[in-house]
Amino acid sequence: MPPNTQSRQARHSEKMIEIRVRFWTNSIAETRGEIIPKHSWDGGMVYMQPNASHGIDPQKPKPFHSMMELPAVIEKVLHKHGVKLHHGTSSRKYFADGD
Repeated sequence: MPPNTQSRQARHSEKMIEIRVRFWTNSIAETRGEIIPKHSWDGGMVYMQPNASHGIDPQKPKPFHSMMELPAVIEKVLHKHGVKLHHGTSSRKYFADGD
């Protein structure tokens, strides 16, 4: 466990940290107010979902304007909410020992 952290109990539905990615669909169909099913722009918004067990109170969502921006915006949203990521078993091979 990382130093200076305290573990706690969490309900089953609050064990995971969740973000939501939503894609814009406006102005693709020719008729205003209509959509073309399964079509969207490559931009949208990233939202942090509330989670009382983790002490996450969502702040203002962040927009992204292309799929290439999405990972960076997800990182910014997680950082803004104080979420610390740990290297998983798949990515540990890319880091020096002790990092």
